[in-house]
Formats: sequence, C-alpha cells, structure tokens
Amino acid sequence: MAGWQERKDKECEVMFRTRLLSGIVLVAAALVFIISGGYVLLAVTALISLIGMYELYRVAGVERTLLAGIGYLAAILYYLNLGIGFLPDMMAFALAFLIVLLAVYVFSYPKYEITGVLAAFFGFFYVAVMLSGVYQTRIMEKGAYIVWLIFLCSWGCDTCAYCVGVLFGKHKMSPVLSPKKSVEGAVGGLAGTFLLTALYAAVFRSRMGIGMQQVFILAAISVAGGMISMVGDLAASGIKRSYGIKDYGKLIPGHGGILDRFDSVIFTAPVIYYLAGYFL
Repeated sequence: MAGWQERKDKECEVMFRTRLLSGIVLVAAALVFIISGGYVLLAVTALISLIGMYELYRVAGVERTLLAGIGYLAAILYYLNLGIGFLPDMMAFALAFLIVLLAVYVFSYPKYEITGVLAAFFGFFYVAVMLSGVYQTRIMEKGAYIVWLIFLCSWGCDTCAYCVGVLFGKHKMSPVLSPKKSVEGAVGGLAGTFLLTALYAAVFRSRMGIGMQQVFILAAISVAGGMISMVGDLAASGIKRSYGIKDYGKLIPGHGGILDRFDSVIFTAPVIYYLAGYFL
C-alpha cells in the first residue's frame, strides 16, 4: 500500500513539473508572438485555430472528411481576409460557407450525417472566428496593451480561482460538469482578475494615454471577461463529457490539446475586443 502511494505521489510530482514547464513555454511563446503582432500573430493565431478545429472535428469524427476540409478552407480564407481584406461582406461569406456544407451533404447523401455538417459549421465559428479576437484586439488602438486583458481574465482568473477554491472552496459551482470548481473559487478568480488588471493598467496607463477612470473601466471589462471565461471553460468540459473524452489532444504536455488550454481564451478574446472597442 505504501509503495502504491509513493508511486502515485511521484507520478503527481512528474505531472506537476511537466505542466509547469509547458506552461512557462506557452507563456513565453505568447509573449513573443503577441509583442511581435502584425502578420506574425495573424499566422500563429490562424495555425492555432486550425489545430483547434482539427481537435474538435476529431472528437466529432469528421476530421478527415470533405466537410472538415471546407471548414479548414473557410478558416484560412477568414484569416487571410483579416490580413488583406478581400471579402466585402462577412455575413455573405458565412452564408456561402453554410450553403456549401449543405450542398456537400445533399449531393453526397447519405455519406454524411447532419451532425457532421453542424460540427463543421460550429467548429469554424467556435474556434477560428472567436479566437481571432486575439489578433483583432492586438491591432486596435492601444491594442498592444489591451490584448493582455484577454489572458488576464482567462488564465489569470483561472489561476486565482484555483488558489482560492483550494483554500476556501465549499459550494460547488457546477457539480456535474466540473465538480472541482467552487463558487468561492469563482468569486476569488473575479476579484483576482480585477486586482491584476487594475495593477497592470495603472502601471502602463501613461504609455496607454489613459486616466484612472479608464484603469477601472479596463478592470471592470476584465471582470466581465472573467465571467465569460468560466462559461467557456465549462462549455469545453460539457463538450468533452458529451463525447466521453478527458482531453481534446496531447499536443501540450500536461495540459492536453489546444482547446484544453485555450478554451477560456476562445470566449474572452471577442468579449475584450468588443467591450474595449466600445468603452475606450
């Protein structure tokens, strides 16, 4: 019994070190690409989106089908349009994407299930479009500083929520989807997000050209993003539970796949983009 416990403790220690090292590398990479901005960030965000779409399509069982190929192509065209702007109407593009998917479904019937069409359409918007908020936030005015709010209210909120939840968590926030998450942890995560963002904005406010009022506006925006990030985290957990899997992939050691690490970022990126653009 003692030997089994010792092996278990050693495995946990190895997993913690692996997760920590991967996290450090991930943060370092994020720093490099986001600071670089421009087409470098655009290309990296597009690549991450394509990998995330592949992970989601694989869960749905359509990753190597024509439906998935159309989804990948739509994502590539979407990101190219963000860079050079050759599509006049994105709503028309979305409608054309759906019509092409349905045409493939109809003219190859009964090769594909309608669930495959839904997965291909959903995956494009859920991953590629929503994650593009990182790039779109980066290129907006003051975007070089505002873009970091996306990570403060996703990864920062998650870290603060975990720490508070471990110490004080008693009331389960979502017992079925994520039994380890607590109401106390959620409150602690939002409070931590507010403080981290307020501190960050106060330090860089002269470079951003904003006053103390805008500092608190940014902190409030991060709190809103933090609340949405929890929805994103739970939504990703719900999808995994629906398909009976633990992780979307194994690309990032100790963390899982792209969607396992960016599940909350996917939701917070467009929220920060629109809220910051509206209030600042």
